[in-house]
Amino acid sequence: MSKLFSFSGTDDFFPGSSIYPNPKESSLLLSLGRHVDVYFPSNKRSRISAPFVFSGERFEQKPSIEVLPDECLFEIFRRLSGGQERSACACVSKRWLTLVSNIRRDEISDSKTSEALNLKDVEGGGYLSRSLEGKKATDVRLAAIAVGTASRGGLGKLLIRGSNSRRGVTTVGLKAISRGCPSLRVLSLWNLSSVGDEGLREIADGCHQLQKLDLCHCPAITNDSLLALAKGCPDLTDLTIEGCANIGNEGIQAVARCCSNLKSISIKDCPLVGDQGIASLLTSASFSLTKLKLQALNITDVSLAVIGHYGKAVADLTLTSLPKVTEKGFWVMGNGHGLQKLKSFTVKACLGVTDLGLEAVGKGCPNLKQFCLRKCAFLSDNGLVSFAKAAGSLESLELEECHRVTQFGFFGSLLNCGPKFKAISLVNCLGIRDLNLGLPPLSRCESLRSLSIRNCPGFGDASLAALGKLCPQLQNVEFCGLHGITDVGFLPLIEKCEAGLVKVNLSGCLNLSDKVVCKMADSHGWTLEMLNLDGCCKITDASLIAIADNCQLISDLDISKCAITDSGIAALARSGLITLQILSVSGCPMISDKSLPSLAKLGQTLLGLNLQQCKAISSGAVDMLVEQLWRCDILF
Repeated sequence: MSKLFSFSGTDDFFPGSSIYPNPKESSLLLSLGRHVDVYFPSNKRSRISAPFVFSGERFEQKPSIEVLPDECLFEIFRRLSGGQERSACACVSKRWLTLVSNIRRDEISDSKTSEALNLKDVEGGGYLSRSLEGKKATDVRLAAIAVGTASRGGLGKLLIRGSNSRRGVTTVGLKAISRGCPSLRVLSLWNLSSVGDEGLREIADGCHQLQKLDLCHCPAITNDSLLALAKGCPDLTDLTIEGCANIGNEGIQAVARCCSNLKSISIKDCPLVGDQGIASLLTSASFSLTKLKLQALNITDVSLAVIGHYGKAVADLTLTSLPKVTEKGFWVMGNGHGLQKLKSFTVKACLGVTDLGLEAVGKGCPNLKQFCLRKCAFLSDNGLVSFAKAAGSLESLELEECHRVTQFGFFGSLLNCGPKFKAISLVNCLGIRDLNLGLPPLSRCESLRSLSIRNCPGFGDASLAALGKLCPQLQNVEFCGLHGITDVGFLPLIEKCEAGLVKVNLSGCLNLSDKVVCKMADSHGWTLEMLNLDGCCKITDASLIAIADNCQLISDLDISKCAITDSGIAALARSGLITLQILSVSGCPMISDKSLPSLAKLGQTLLGLNLQQCKAISSGAVDMLVEQLWRCDILF
């Protein structure tokens, strides 16, 4: 520093050598005057916010809009002639974007404002739709969406899934949406730990047309948010709350008081929501609420009693994992006679489901069409049969992991069901055993069209033979993972089906052979559209030849992990009858590059081809197929 202050102008800073190691760098010296030189390195450019004008030995600063305070810029932006001009300004910098995004619709003072507010939306069924996920979910992007959609009719649907870990969505981003998107109708927020009550209050203050709200795993949101939304968004019709531990009865009651048009409510894993909140919803929206889903809540029999009495408009009801609900709750709900319009009812993992309660539900819901029971440990054959007798309008029944239901309950429900019963499904029911049942000779279930039995190890040939006699109008059958069925049981079922099989899924049935497929192709080839033989290791080329000769309508064929060869694929390709759209030969080790011409011929109609785990097919052959079958989605 002493040398610097004693510098007289005659001394050199770098005595004895040039300041430029490279002579070419001398061209980077910028002369500003007779005695002023400035060096600008080539690898870095200075940022100048306001230009300079150099006059002799003086340099003056030229006026720039950047020196204006935010208040002045805000006034300028809101007086621009149109939305496109404001959008262009928002692209200049984050500062300008922030200012433009904070302009409310009613603060815009130009002649086109009224016209812009009346513009009809142009996307997504009447409104613009935007979605942000993961790293893309930031306040800056939300501000850009708010500005960009304002001049095109306004944003109507916004979905935010997750958030950027460093610059996540906060109140600032939601404030921009509330200012620029008053037409917002659908808002979905998932996994946003940085969004709290202040952000939701901004939405309630600016988006009064909001109709659907989905809050999933937003731990910072409390009852205060629902209080503000209930007052600011009275047109709310759909509300979904999941994993919000700080939302309780107070918030739910506020929604029930202020939103009289509620149609769909789903509340899951909110420990503070109890009977008071659910009761207020049902009593306030008794004639509008059509869909109700309650899962993992601390509600008791009181809530079910209220549902049974006040759920006059409920058509779709789902109850899952309600540990405090007992048999009394289901019995009272059924005897409340308020669920006259209930059409679809799903119960999962509720220990309160017993024979007595289920019979009451069947009697109290005369229009019930679809009923699903999963993981109901105390339901037995007597309750299932009693329910089938009482539910005269039932069309579809699904049982999953109901281990006390046996063969007697299964066939008893088929014999006692109403004339509209069309489909039944059993999944992982370990109580099913293969017994020789003496069914009445005249008893038949003429209405049943669809039968699905998956992963019930006790189901075997005797049960199949009984089904063939009992259900002659079957069209869609699904037997998955049933090692106990063989040709002996399946062949009579094929012979008894009078209407013609349309969709058949036999995946994982290891003991079925070509006899079954050949008989099916011969008897039902005129109706068969889909056949799944995945994992049927006894199926060979003989089955493919029968399919090629008889199944004219088949469009979906899965022969993965079967004992087929190139000859079977060639037989399919030679057939002039079939027009396959989906073909899966995954895990067939005997299919090689020799099948390339056959697959190319089949590919004229194929939309999907699965060649995974076909180790005898080379990658070069697959590349050639990809070039030829440009319309087909090929998995390899």
